[in-house]
Amino acid sequence: MNVAKAEYSKAFVPFLLITVGQMQSLWMLLAGAMFAMMGACVKVATDWGASLAHIIIFRGLPSVLAIMVWAWLRRRSLRPRSWRFHLWRNVAGTGSMWLGFVAIAHLPLALAMSLTYTAPLFIAGWLIGWGGARTDVLRALIVGVGFLGVLAILRPGMGDQNWLAALAGLSAGGLAAISMIQLRQLGRVGEPEWRTVFIFSSCIVCSGVLMSSLQPWALPDGRTLLALLALGVFGLVGQLAVTRAFGMGSTLLAAALQYSTIVFAAFIGFLVWGSMPDLLAWIGMLLIVASGLLSIWRTHGENRVMQAPRGAPAAPAPVPQAQGAPQQEARQEAQQEPPHEPQQEPQHV
Repeated sequence: MNVAKAEYSKAFVPFLLITVGQMQSLWMLLAGAMFAMMGACVKVATDWGASLAHIIIFRGLPSVLAIMVWAWLRRRSLRPRSWRFHLWRNVAGTGSMWLGFVAIAHLPLALAMSLTYTAPLFIAGWLIGWGGARTDVLRALIVGVGFLGVLAILRPGMGDQNWLAALAGLSAGGLAAISMIQLRQLGRVGEPEWRTVFIFSSCIVCSGVLMSSLQPWALPDGRTLLALLALGVFGLVGQLAVTRAFGMGSTLLAAALQYSTIVFAAFIGFLVWGSMPDLLAWIGMLLIVASGLLSIWRTHGENRVMQAPRGAPAAPAPVPQAQGAPQQEARQEAQQEPPHEPQQEPQHV
């Protein structure tokens, strides 16, 4: 009987691994589609008269409400463990979101998404310049190829307004890279991801309210309000899907499939606005995606080598605990997290 069970388990394990891998891919593809739809709603709401402040508020509000309800039901504290790291993370992340939405509002959807997804290139460039990777020839080539793609998009003839929007999208990618680095610091002090997302979403909403108070307030009409609500729903569903994807199987697979957002954005842009990037823009987009994937692969491989003891398989790193924080509370927070964006997320505006 035990032999039969063992044979059944051996036959079942490969099927289970394939199923998990397929489900992870589906969750990540769903996230890509949702974020592309969110970007389309940004353009539609802008065309229908919504201000950027309105868009920012409706992007962050669903996450704030969802996590507040969860924290109240679970009796979790919303007080952070380190205000210092949150400060820099939220300054960079909020700036990235504002600039990213400026690019999406004024550029073809696929081009804007491509520029906002350049954060891995900026991180790789930082590692070459200041992170001790100056002799890494492959990483330098990856960064060079990626920014050749950026130059292909930012070519002469775009027009002054498009140039400013494109530079805003590229700046959004750079600020997203700074936000990612700060997320690593927050992880080291034991800050749970759900609280990080709550504070970030709260800062987004506050920045939108502040900006709207500095200009004449106009209540959006019915169709604009519908586009704003759809924006918030698509953003929240995409956030849930990307969280689920990063929680299953390979982090490398999930990080690679996040670039599917650009493909969905190109399809939606053609379907709704009839805009199709020209050949040079397609080449630039492909170079950005390829270099981003290679940069993620390079960093993932280095992390596995650094974590694995010599002659032994890699073991998962222990979860860092904040000084003076009870270990039981940290375990509960890690095990019972609400829907949240993973620490890679900074990519998604």
